[in-house]
Amino acid sequence: MSWLVIVALVGAAPDASADSTAVSSHQEATKILRPQVQTGTLLVSEGDCLAVQAYTQSPYTHVGAVVMRDGQPFVYDACKSTGVRCSTLANYLKTQIDHEVHVLQPRKAFSEDGAGEFARRLDSQLGRPYSVRHHLTGESVDGIHCAEYVTDALASCRVLKVQNAANVSPASLVLGVTRAQVYSPLQTIRIVRQVTPEPRAASWYGRLWQDTKSCTANCYRQTRAWFVCD
Repeated sequence: MSWLVIVALVGAAPDASADSTAVSSHQEATKILRPQVQTGTLLVSEGDCLAVQAYTQSPYTHVGAVVMRDGQPFVYDACKSTGVRCSTLANYLKTQIDHEVHVLQPRKAFSEDGAGEFARRLDSQLGRPYSVRHHLTGESVDGIHCAEYVTDALASCRVLKVQNAANVSPASLVLGVTRAQVYSPLQTIRIVRQVTPEPRAASWYGRLWQDTKSCTANCYRQTRAWFVCD
């Protein structure tokens, strides 16, 4: 596969549009994506994290990479709550409820050697803590962020060349690999949260309490997504 240089592009808002499908559960999303993904597939999320959106001026907030093992897809990513992790596709998509997930496919399938090196590089970072501070300050830290993690693994198997993986954001990674035609959009999935309504209380006071509790919980969930980015 051809080499390209990925650089940090603040202000870029790359287009990863593809056929879009809304589903009602992560199980349904898994059923759709499982036959399509391969080693090297990228899952790029449009989440609620305002900090990432504001800094990169892009809706893309997270990226994970797929590795196939014995016909089963696993997703590697670095997230704030757990650091670098490996999840089944179903468990990963469960964490992306209410997000739009863009599936980017390599235009050329990884060679056996390339796929092996890609997986080994991802495995070598498992358990490493998450950090984005060095992306902002240039300081040396122990942690790693999602776009840096995936970019480093792609560079290790010569899918791309990068000057400083820590400076890469989800947006600039998407922009680089799509503009160079190394990757192309395959599918977009949005997993819509299903809310089961509670039976309405008989009394006015009971209904007021239910509505207050529901409003508070929803406000907390949305505020956490915006600012905690977890």
